[in-house]
Amino acid sequence: MLALRYKTILGVALPMMVTGFIQSIVLLTDASLIARYSTEAFDAVGNAGLLYVTLFMCLAGMADGAQIIIARRIGQQKPELIGQVFGSTAWTLFVLACLLFTVLYLFIPSSIVSYSQNLSIAKLQGIYIEQRSFALFFAMITLAIQAFFLAEGKTWVVLVSAILTACFNGILDYLLIFGNYGFPELGIRGAALASTIADSVGMGTMLCFLIFSKEQQKYQLFAYFKVDWTSVKELLKVGSPLMLQGFSALATWTLFFTWLEQKGTFDLTVSQNIRSIYFLAFVPIWGFAGTTKTYISQYLGANKIDQIPIIQRKIQFLTVCFMLLTFHGALLYPESMIRMVNPAETYVSKSADILKLIAISILLFGFISVYFQTIHGSGNTLHSMLIEFFTVGVYSIFCFLFIKVWAFDVYWIWTVEYIYFGILGIVSITYLKKYNWQNKQV
Repeated sequence: MLALRYKTILGVALPMMVTGFIQSIVLLTDASLIARYSTEAFDAVGNAGLLYVTLFMCLAGMADGAQIIIARRIGQQKPELIGQVFGSTAWTLFVLACLLFTVLYLFIPSSIVSYSQNLSIAKLQGIYIEQRSFALFFAMITLAIQAFFLAEGKTWVVLVSAILTACFNGILDYLLIFGNYGFPELGIRGAALASTIADSVGMGTMLCFLIFSKEQQKYQLFAYFKVDWTSVKELLKVGSPLMLQGFSALATWTLFFTWLEQKGTFDLTVSQNIRSIYFLAFVPIWGFAGTTKTYISQYLGANKIDQIPIIQRKIQFLTVCFMLLTFHGALLYPESMIRMVNPAETYVSKSADILKLIAISILLFGFISVYFQTIHGSGNTLHSMLIEFFTVGVYSIFCFLFIKVWAFDVYWIWTVEYIYFGILGIVSITYLKKYNWQNKQV
């Protein structure tokens, strides 16, 4: 079981943060290169990429459920059950990936064209999504293995995979988007193909680590590489709410950008600039989110409930410190951050103003996210889903009012982020104080 020391917490969280940072840099690189290729392609990749991530979160949510269960079994000292959970996770993710691929490849592109008011951008979105959909099959393997290593606290494995993925993605982007060094100029299709190939490299790396790891032999992971219906039922009970939760959150954000697209290309491009940088702010949050789930689940499994407040305080302190380190540029030099993504001066001033506006809301979220992740780690995922549903419901109402009814300037539209983070924090804290969440059996 993981020790409750700052050194150990950082040992788990830092590789996750670096992984998140690398993934954010990949997103920034993609956005920057596509913006230099064409503004239409930039807008298309922004919306299409968000749609892909939305469906990807269905897989990630189920994998999060597996991480919670495996971490709980480690805390309970029941290693004989871990192989069953892992095998069932792999099969469940495979079935889910097949279903999502069918939706993403066959139905989404035509739906975008019929719904969008900008046909040229819609066609580019369809091209990107068709190509990107194949990455779901690489993602399902990566996420299953990742869930196991995260539950153990061996986050450095995820880091190595992320580094290789990022390197391949950046090189292939440069070659395939612009047609450099004799490669075909594929534009937006090249960006999608580059990311898909890079994902396959990341999958291969994770698989190699698993095959040659001592843990694979210790827990006999491949000996139970079959469907165990008890484990599947257990996984669905914990993972399904997380899947629906992640989907609903990103689906709402996708809707937000769809409404902005209908409002005008200037507002959309400005908001895509913000979206591209947004992920950089979440690097510490992602790193400590996974850490929180692992610690909470392991300590509850070991029946050390009295240590939970200490876990929360230490992780909150570290989260805020690292967020100030990684995201201070949003307050001090926002124009420079925007130019990294999109150098077109038309959009820099407005984008920078919005970035400064929402910076404090993101710092607030870094603090309250630990409470929300505590609910996850405890296994009360149905309740965390209901909290998310309520939050995004209120958020969606205000988005609709700000954009469609009151037609606010894009600057004031982005104040909805304060509404989202504020409600999530208030409800999560109230839940932890009023509900007997510590005794949830997983």
